[in-house]
Amino acid sequence: MSETRFTDQHEWVRVDGDIATVGITRFAAGQLGDVVFVELPDIGRKVGQGGEIAVVESVKAASEVYAPIGGEVSEANTALTDEPAKINSDPEGEGWFFKLRVGDKAELAKLMTEEQYAEFVKNQ
Repeated sequence: MSETRFTDQHEWVRVDGDIATVGITRFAAGQLGDVVFVELPDIGRKVGQGGEIAVVESVKAASEVYAPIGGEVSEANTALTDEPAKINSDPEGEGWFFKLRVGDKAELAKLMTEEQYAEFVKNQ
């Protein structure tokens, strides 16, 4: 099982080989409330670590989603277009946003572990 890492913008990333799956955290989904729309990145789009890559809108707010690590989009979770509520029901599972072909795995070291993230959200 691959390790999950987290950003201070409440994205998560799980790397398996050279593919990274990215989504927003349970904490972020809870803060947003009911998600009603998601704008996913195009396949082939390149993004640097921290770059804006997607948008999620809820009944409360619209938020940018940032790339936890850099790479090239290899897949988008198009199921979210028809069923954005998956982001609320399973944000760190079926509610993933996109997959990236990883540019530099060393960027993962700049992200928080699960324990560090849990501590981080205690202070939010």
